[in-house]
Amino acid sequence: MAMIPVSYNEKDNVWRGANRNSIYKYDTSVGRIIFNNMRNWPKNVCQICDVDGVTVTFEQGLTWAIRIAQYLKKRGLNYKDVIGIAAKNSTYVMPLGVACLMNATPFHAVNPVLDQGTLTHVFSITKPTLIFCDGQEYQKVHEATKGWHPEIFTLTDHIEGISSIETLLDPTNTERMYQPEPLRDGDQTVAILCSSGTTGLPKAVCISNSILIQDSMLITSESVIYIGSCLDWITGLWAFVFSTVFGCTRIITNKPFTPEYFVSLVKKYKINYAVLPPRHLSALITCPDATPEALSSITLLNYGGGSVSSSTLQRSQEICKSAMLNSGYGMTEVGAITINIGISNVSSAGRPIPGIKIRIVDEDGKNLGYNEVGEIYVHTGQAWNGYYGNPVETRRMQDFEGWFHTGDLGYFDEQNFLYIVDRKKEILKYQGLHYWPTEIESVITEMPQVQDVCVVGIYDEREGDAAGALVVKAKGATVSAKEIADHVAKRLPATQKQLRAGVVFTDKLPANVNGKTMRKVARDVFIAENGTRK
Repeated sequence: MAMIPVSYNEKDNVWRGANRNSIYKYDTSVGRIIFNNMRNWPKNVCQICDVDGVTVTFEQGLTWAIRIAQYLKKRGLNYKDVIGIAAKNSTYVMPLGVACLMNATPFHAVNPVLDQGTLTHVFSITKPTLIFCDGQEYQKVHEATKGWHPEIFTLTDHIEGISSIETLLDPTNTERMYQPEPLRDGDQTVAILCSSGTTGLPKAVCISNSILIQDSMLITSESVIYIGSCLDWITGLWAFVFSTVFGCTRIITNKPFTPEYFVSLVKKYKINYAVLPPRHLSALITCPDATPEALSSITLLNYGGGSVSSSTLQRSQEICKSAMLNSGYGMTEVGAITINIGISNVSSAGRPIPGIKIRIVDEDGKNLGYNEVGEIYVHTGQAWNGYYGNPVETRRMQDFEGWFHTGDLGYFDEQNFLYIVDRKKEILKYQGLHYWPTEIESVITEMPQVQDVCVVGIYDEREGDAAGALVVKAKGATVSAKEIADHVAKRLPATQKQLRAGVVFTDKLPANVNGKTMRKVARDVFIAENGTRK
């Protein structure tokens, strides 16, 4: 197994990855890098959409991007403005993203399946001047943004009377002479993604140009990659960068994942690099179609975002015989933090990547040593522009010395491998979608029959954290588990917010001396009283 170089300083209890050594200058625009590199492979295939069969060469993709960028510049848009994107993977998302980078206008990408209330919240943070969305989501986006009335373009499923992105793709007389806009500095914000932070609704995470620049990450112009995430997710953003900067071919689709469909994509396009979340990997190993012959083209298989059992990884290696299996640990705010190559240290999150420093800190702020559990602090050595328009939450996430307080609990072993023990944060994730226990709790406590409630996540390898409610009934009240689940379903119809793990009634919630509910202990109580096996 390849070992990632890392050092440990016993004096300050800090683990350090190797020195970062990028081939790009600090202030080189990602837009210019893409502009130059896409011209190097004009006839190579940049992207194939499996839904409609549209194949895009680098020449065609760059041509579209230039025309869109010229429109943005003509509208007078620059680094002070924001372009909104609410779309699943489709043909024109890539050139739109490239156009924004070339015009140095940051794009704010959000998940199009968000409910209207959450969509209103996240777009109200940045108030995009223009928004590009799928036609199916137009009405929801329109209602969510009526407070400032941005111009909305459709990317797919065009609507009569509504502008479409295709109206921006007509030839111009000046596109051959086009040059990307320069940056003010290398730390300029070029992309904005959504993240929840520690609690509450999502915040807008600023991604700077210097952070977005990636080295090759084992990607070449011969790579055929599949990363199912859209541009609103950090892995989807990386996939976008991989395909445009390194000249590989990306396979995209807006169809939901099934193991049978994934196998068919691998066979059809000879995919050799794939990224799957644990629940998809878990489903894949039980799929009859997933044979070594069908998956023979895969040479790199990455997974992350949750724990995976050793049996799942061993079976994955059996059906992907030619693949190197890698995992990692990262955050939208920080990017990649660690990488774990191979499956011998299955329970580890890996070792710090170049440029990363990590401390393990106890509740008193003391740095801990080997095999001592505390909160994981991360220092990237790069500037972070924080949460858009939210300096208070920015300071809570990153202290004055530049350390990110991840909210995750972990420890290092003597081989300098990081292990994630638990999540200090209250955010949970089910089927790849985040939800917040406090939001579900507030809805349940609307019921007069309920005195107190704690929502916990019951982890499943395939699905993630299924919500379960530990409920204390009001004195003398009668209420059933089904009534509570139905109330939640009516008030919060989103898939990830349903009480799929059930409802357990208890006499009192576990609390500390200050009366604050201890969610981790509550989860243990839920499991014990529900008879659920960990």
